[in-house]
Order: sequence, then C-alpha cells, then structure tokens
Amino acid sequence: MRKHGKVDALQGEIVRALRLRGVSVQSLASVGEGCPDLLCGYRQHTYLLEIKREDGKPTVDQINWWREWNGAAVDVVRSVHEAVRAIGIKS
Repeated sequence: MRKHGKVDALQGEIVRALRLRGVSVQSLASVGEGCPDLLCGYRQHTYLLEIKREDGKPTVDQINWWREWNGAAVDVVRSVHEAVRAIGIKS
C-alpha cells in the first residue's frame, strides 16, 4: 500500500484555477491511503477531487476509500475545465 500520493503540475494548475474562482482548496495528497487529492469548499458546499492524467486509473486503495466515505462524492477530474465543472462553476 502506497502511503503518500504525488503532486504534479496538473494539480498546481487546478488549484490555481479554482482559487481564482473563489474556491477554498486544501491539498490532501500527503494523506495517501486512497484519500482524494483535493478538499474544496465553495458556496457552503464541500467537494472532493481526485486528479488523474488522461490515462490514469483509480487505485484499489482509492476505490476502497471512496466506497467507505460517507460524505461528499469524489469526482475524478483530468483537467482544469473538469475541476471547475465538478465544483459547479459555469466557465
């Protein structure tokens, strides 16, 4: 089981784009063990985002974490556009 996730340039782009639109963003990448990459807050709602490259697939740990979580659903996003849309912001 991998302990900690890695952060790449795409995550930085997504974080910057969301913050420019007024979204509160906290990276959870260092939590590992299947926890999503980003915790986001926007207009009194909480969102969990998992960032994947175009060919990236969820790990077994991620799938298990998502199934066991009783809070906000986890959205898998592959671009700034998808992240913004997952939060419910019109482009």
